[in-house]
Amino acid sequence: MLCDLQSTGSHVVDGNWRALGKLLTYCSGCTKGGLFKNIQNPVPGHFVYQTRFSRTSGKSFLLPQCRTDVLYVSDPCEHLDQGEEGDLGFFRGVFKSFATSKVRKMLISKGANLHQTEVCPYCKAKLWSMQQAKMIPQSASCRLGSYEDYIEYFVCLNGHLIGNCTLLPLSDSEEAPELE
Repeated sequence: MLCDLQSTGSHVVDGNWRALGKLLTYCSGCTKGGLFKNIQNPVPGHFVYQTRFSRTSGKSFLLPQCRTDVLYVSDPCEHLDQGEEGDLGFFRGVFKSFATSKVRKMLISKGANLHQTEVCPYCKAKLWSMQQAKMIPQSASCRLGSYEDYIEYFVCLNGHLIGNCTLLPLSDSEEAPELE
C-alpha cells in the first residue's frame, strides 16, 4: 500500500508522511456534537494494535463513476455498547493521488461545502461531507456490516477519509435458529 501511494516517484504523499503514519495507527474517535451527527457520547481516540487496509474494500466506498480512483479503507474499529447508539464502527482511509481523483472533481462540480468548524484529525485540512454531497453508495454499508442510514464519512483536502457507522448486531450462536 505504501509503495502504491508514493508510486509517482516523488517519495511524497498527500498530506505528508506524519499524517499518513497517524492515519495508519490511530482511531480518532469523536467528541459529542463534533463531526458525526449520530454520536451522543464521546468516544476517545486511541492507537490501534492491528489494522488492515484494503484497496478492494475502498471500491465499495466510491460511486460507480469514481471506481477507477484508488482508495484504501480500514476495517472498522469497533466500539461496542455505546448506549443508544449501539455498536459503533470507526474507519479511516486514504486516496492515492487525491488531487487528480474523480471523487475530488465530483465534490467540486457538485459545489460541496467544506465543514465549517471540524478538520481532519490527521493533517488538520478542511473536510468535505460525503453524506452532504450524496456520494455514499449503498455498497459502503454492506461492506462495513452497518445499517444503511447510519453511515457517514468525510474526505479532507489531502484525501484522508474518516468515517463512522452503527454496526449491525451479530447474532449469538446460542440464539441462532437451528437448521433441520
